[in-house]
Amino acid sequence: MTKVSLVLLQSVQKKLIQPRWRYGLALLAGALLTFSYAPFSQAWLTPILLCMWLLLLVRSQTAKQAALTGFSFGFGWFAAGISWVYVSIDQFGGTPMLVSVLIMALLCAYLAVYPTLAAWTWFKLRRYTSGLSLFVLPLVWLVSEFLRGWLLTGFPWLGLGYTQTFSALGNLAPHLGELGITLALWLIALGLAYFLLHRRYEWLFLPLFVVLVAWNAPRLNTIEYTGEQTSVALVQGNVVQDLKWDAEQQWPNYDTYVELTQPYLEHDLIIWPESAITFIEPLAQRPLANLNQLLLEEKTTLISGIIDLDRYTGEFYNSMIVMGEQPSGGWYYGHENRYQKHQLLPIGEFVPFESLLRPLAPLFNLPMSSFSRGSYLQPNLNANGINIAANICYEVAFSRQIRANVNADTHFLLTISNDTWFGDSHGPHQHWQIAAMRARELGRPMLRATNNGITGVIDHTGTTLTKIPQFTEAVATANVLHVTGMTYFARFGDIPVWLIALFLTSVSWPWKKRNSA
Repeated sequence: MTKVSLVLLQSVQKKLIQPRWRYGLALLAGALLTFSYAPFSQAWLTPILLCMWLLLLVRSQTAKQAALTGFSFGFGWFAAGISWVYVSIDQFGGTPMLVSVLIMALLCAYLAVYPTLAAWTWFKLRRYTSGLSLFVLPLVWLVSEFLRGWLLTGFPWLGLGYTQTFSALGNLAPHLGELGITLALWLIALGLAYFLLHRRYEWLFLPLFVVLVAWNAPRLNTIEYTGEQTSVALVQGNVVQDLKWDAEQQWPNYDTYVELTQPYLEHDLIIWPESAITFIEPLAQRPLANLNQLLLEEKTTLISGIIDLDRYTGEFYNSMIVMGEQPSGGWYYGHENRYQKHQLLPIGEFVPFESLLRPLAPLFNLPMSSFSRGSYLQPNLNANGINIAANICYEVAFSRQIRANVNADTHFLLTISNDTWFGDSHGPHQHWQIAAMRARELGRPMLRATNNGITGVIDHTGTTLTKIPQFTEAVATANVLHVTGMTYFARFGDIPVWLIALFLTSVSWPWKKRNSA
């Protein structure tokens, strides 16, 4: 904690907490959180900004003021943090600029409802607590974040814990997960807030304790190397999004990936990104069979994204298939060694209330926006003897789903994506950061293949082994070491975090009522 940071927070507390400033400052604090995430990665900012928001929140005189302080913070947080969504709406949505801005504003306003709910609930509970009422906030926040990741299929992007993926607090990931890191950030912010409110230095022991625990967390390592390794090659084709679904481009797109792959057939495992093959699977059995035969001859395996069509039901699935070396021989249409995306992206992969929305604008009628949902639990892919827990695109942000599909026999995690929709924005960098968090939480290397970046390999500690820059046609290669063991997070999930949050809430009850926060 720097002297400059303390002076800043004291200035906010003394001079800038008048009602006319409160909502603007909350909006600013939320917007500045963007710099805590990739690609800016100023992780130290997060507890400072959370503390700033707490100092504003405790000045609320009514539930309405608390709610507006929460909404202002949330709107700034998401308006800046997911501004990359505007790129896809503007470039591919087919709507006028003002309409695109309105859609973006409505999305951010919806997401801001959750911190609003947390602030309002905290204020309502405040009357039943002691002077340590802020210790209720972590539990209330976790409930609101759970709802954000669940309601309307969920949108758990920008969890606070992701800001610490590559920091010392990230060491808590194998033990408590991203949600546990979020709780740790709130503890640091609470310690700083109470220090500034009461001028009692003992409150600084709370953030110090959290940092020391995180710093020493690797001593509790439960993961070991097995001595085995797998050579992998991840192909980034950099296909232009405007041409990707053009029927005349199907063969050129396919040939691009085949040609990039040819020099790397000696690798054990080759990965192509989401929908790299733009043929519909049952309509492309001949070229896929030819590719499968080539892979078998080279004794290697390829996993690729592809669109599957169930001929009996007429349902489309955003899928991965395994070709080449695998159990029960090579690929054939209908082979069960595949993954079907479960967590579909609203608007992009399915349209809620589609009979009403689709006629309104091209935004609601994007290519491949009528997918069906795969199962929540699916067997690991088996590729050349390697067991892989797979997911597609923004599914990687759903920690509970990824964890549910990992077991003791899982060798690697795999996520494939097409971030071309988001151009040269900070969205793909946040996506990479989220993938790295999954690797740290579950103690398994993460393979990530995308159409135009960021493609690469992250080891089980969150360290980048190899990475291809965006907007380049290239192949990333690495020898990925195998590990064994299960992290505490893989075993117990978020249960310890909820228990800690409940304990913190209990801290506020026994104390004698005081006129403080």
